[in-house]
This record gives sequence, C-alpha cells and structure tokens, in this order.
Amino acid sequence: MRLKITLFLLLFAQLAFAQTIIVLGIAQDGGFPHIGCQNECLKAHKNPNLSKYVSSLALIDEENKQWWLFDATPDMDKQLQLFRDITDEQYPYLPDGIFLTHAHIGHYTGLMFLGREALGVKEMKVYALPKMIDFLKTNGPWSQLVDLDNIDLFTLSENSAIQISDNLEVEAFTVPHRYEFSETAGFRINQKDKSTLFIPDIDKWSKWDQSIVELLRDPSINHAFLDASFYKEGELPNRAMSEVPHPFVTETIALFENEPRSIKNKIVFIHFNHTNPLLFDQRTKIQLLKKGYSIAEQGKTYK
Repeated sequence: MRLKITLFLLLFAQLAFAQTIIVLGIAQDGGFPHIGCQNECLKAHKNPNLSKYVSSLALIDEENKQWWLFDATPDMDKQLQLFRDITDEQYPYLPDGIFLTHAHIGHYTGLMFLGREALGVKEMKVYALPKMIDFLKTNGPWSQLVDLDNIDLFTLSENSAIQISDNLEVEAFTVPHRYEFSETAGFRINQKDKSTLFIPDIDKWSKWDQSIVELLRDPSINHAFLDASFYKEGELPNRAMSEVPHPFVTETIALFENEPRSIKNKIVFIHFNHTNPLLFDQRTKIQLLKKGYSIAEQGKTYK
C-alpha cells in the first residue's frame, strides 16, 4: 500500500510540474484583421472577439513559477495581459526571458514595449542566434534598448541546448527563410522525456537540410507548432506567392499523407495569413481536423 502511494505521488508530481505551453497568438506578422484586408477581416473589425494576435507561445515551468515568451510580437502588450488572465495571475507579469526566431516584424518588434517610452524594464533576457543579436545591437531603436540596459542579450549557439530552469532546456536551430536581416531560428523545447517544436516560419520543407517527417517520428516530440501561413497555391491573387515562400498547408499534409495518425496528431498549425481559410472557414477547419491535424487556438493550453 505504501509503495502504491509513493508511486502515485511520483506520478502526480510529474503531472503537476509538466511543461505547459500556452498559445498567445496564431496570426501571421500583420495579425488578424490585417491592414488593408476588406474581405473576412471586416467581420473581425466589427467583432473584436474574432481578432487574432500574432503568433507567439508562452512556456511555463509550473514547479518553479517561471515562464518564457517565444517571439516578441507587435501584440505583446495585449499578450502579456492574456497570459496574466489565463494563469489567474499566478506568475510574474513579465517573462523570465524572451526567445526570438528572426528579424521580421511580427517576431521581434514587441521589444519596443520594454523601452523608456513604455515599461522601461531593466535587463530583460533576450535569447537569439548570432545574426539576430547583432541586428539588435547595431540598428536603432533596438540598440537603445541595449544601451539603456532594457534588454540583456544572450547569444544562442545553433543546435546547442541551454538550460533555462531545473526542468527545461531550449535548443535553437536554423531553418531556411529569407535572411534579409538575420538568420531564422526554430526552437526545440525539452523537458525530461518529451519535446515541443516551434517553427512558425520556413520557406519550404524541401529547402531544409532536415526531414520534418523524420523529425516528428521521434517519439519524444509530442507537439510541433508548424508554419501554416498559406493554405494553398493561388491564395494571394494579386501577388506572386514565390515572393513570400512558405510551405502550403496542403504541401505539409501531402508530406505526412502516409504517416500514421499518431504522427499527424503531433502537428499544430500556426502563423496563419489573413487569407488562410483555416482562420475563418469552418468547413476547411473540419476537413483538416478529420485528417488528424490540429489548429492552434489562441489561449489554449498544451501539455
């Protein structure tokens, strides 16, 4: 009997202090409704409940009451409050650190809220790969955040995990995606025997030197938040989609067509452009869910 109680307590501890991910936004860099959009966006303009923040994740260490933000979006001010509301104020208002993927506007410009014009914080830890760190150091107004000690920069090494708490480590890796100002990172978040992937931006899976299919066959990976900017070819009628390469959702589905449902269940599509019907079309959503995939939901918790 005592052995059973001990085993139960050990199991309870593992569950109670599990890695937790909260989705704080699901839209592409311009958000939803999107500037200039006069189609489905009009409904979101009239009904704020339909609006979606730019893609971002919160990572929680429940045992140590710590949390980290993945990407600092233009919606960061609202996302910090969303996190506070969801967690019932059990955690500090500001994260213990911010991990940045790259230098496109939806992924780092939220840092502006940390400066003297807004919060005026001191030494917020910001983690990124070398070119992203250099971009922040050498370009205003971001360099002012460095000079005034609003942010404290930590350079990540590619494919090398760093320990951020007793229970969690984060590994950055590069993916091919329009390197105008910096490299583009994806992240693998590790906790004991399970991991979460975050790849909100990539040009095409075929351009990567890794196989996303092989990667998701790893039994330790339980969730993979993957780029779903566009659903299919032709989605931007007045623009060449080759100018903004992303893997279409239809292409990702085709890649995993022959994989078992247990693999498909790991995929959580995120980073939706305002033209992607997965944002607003119920029929398209249902068809995708029936295939075994998931659609990231703002405010949803993933264990």
